[in-house]
Amino acid sequence: MARNYELLLLETIENLGLVGDVVKVRPGFARNFLLPNAMAEAPTPEKIESLKAARAIAEAQLSKQRAEREAVIARLAGITLTLVRACNDQGVLYGAVTQRDISDQLIAEGYGIDMRAVRLNNPIRRVNTEQVTIQFGRDLLAEITVVVKPDRIIEMETPSPQSQRPAEPSGDDAQLDEPSDDAPKGKSGKGKSDKGKSDDGKSDSGTKSARKSREKSSKE
Repeated sequence: MARNYELLLLETIENLGLVGDVVKVRPGFARNFLLPNAMAEAPTPEKIESLKAARAIAEAQLSKQRAEREAVIARLAGITLTLVRACNDQGVLYGAVTQRDISDQLIAEGYGIDMRAVRLNNPIRRVNTEQVTIQFGRDLLAEITVVVKPDRIIEMETPSPQSQRPAEPSGDDAQLDEPSDDAPKGKSGKGKSDKGKSDDGKSDSGTKSARKSREKSSKE
């Protein structure tokens, strides 16, 4: 595995270091970006000494920038950003909302937010409400609410509660379901007169009398 290069930064590079810092970078990054663009070189004691004044200025600027970003993050906490976009009847946008769109709207509302500070994993492609992170560096961040609204009134195709209710029977159908007073009764219909009879045709009264006699004699 190739060894990392040790280089002296000739200017401040975000997420890497300040001017005058000696940093270690991958060989490819050094050869393809830093060295060709004269943003770094091999460190020497003389060169490091010559960049001390520039480094002090960079540190002061960095401190001021951090204070400004902290103030912006405090203002951003809990805000709602509203964007109006054209869409179809299903709420699908004709043009997705991107990091640049959110950054532009924030700038228009008085927040100095660069596009790179907007953490949006995927573009917003439909009318919706999203939580979006605004982040500076590693430790300065805030969550904002982004509401994407249609530019006109749309009716989303959702079934109404009434359409889900079962249809009630009509008047004619209800009459067919109700039993008629003239309907013939079943075999159990005439059974009131037969209810008191046992299987051999005798009245239950005799059976009851015999039972009472047995109970009386047992008590005596």
